[in-house]
Amino acid sequence: MLGTLYIISAASGTGKTSLVNALVRSFKNMQISVSYTTRPKRSNEADGKDYHFVAQRQFDKMVDNQEFLEHAIVFGKHYGTAKLDVQKKLDEGVDIVLEIDWQGAQEIRRHMDKTLSIFILPPSKQELERRIVGRNQDAQAIIKQRLKAAGNEIKHYNEYDYLIVNDDFDEALNALRAIILAQRNRQETRGQELQKLLEELTTGE
Repeated sequence: MLGTLYIISAASGTGKTSLVNALVRSFKNMQISVSYTTRPKRSNEADGKDYHFVAQRQFDKMVDNQEFLEHAIVFGKHYGTAKLDVQKKLDEGVDIVLEIDWQGAQEIRRHMDKTLSIFILPPSKQELERRIVGRNQDAQAIIKQRLKAAGNEIKHYNEYDYLIVNDDFDEALNALRAIILAQRNRQETRGQELQKLLEELTTGE
């Protein structure tokens, strides 16, 4: 059985990463795709776990070799999803979660036949601003860029299969879990896995 490729997008400060980390801990055979980036590593991040942190020269070489499913520039830094990394896991039956913006999601849909996409929304504009400022990780100029970019990101909500509002963390997480469980129990997903049982139940007496 092939794994499912999940695309999860949100405006910066919506709480997407915390939700995705909790979601992946809830399921077997599910992993977060680790993107490549040229941005500096933050003190709480680990290379190979949060991102593959690479120099601009290496990133450009990967672009030239067409090694990415998608790549984009976000706030002046480059991000990309490696084709081979994703396809290998899907072929092994592992569900893969991509945390990418709407531009990356559009590129992924052009390259992959089957995806399931989810957009996470903040409960209000005021709360979104509070969360971005409260992160205390970026300079004031970057905060202003993130606030402006958030509105542009959210305009693409109608390109996604599901919408979830992250007002209460547990409720948002339960909504995400419900989507995954529904997908895993679709007939086209479980039919092959349950073929022996189905044959037993539908043949003979």
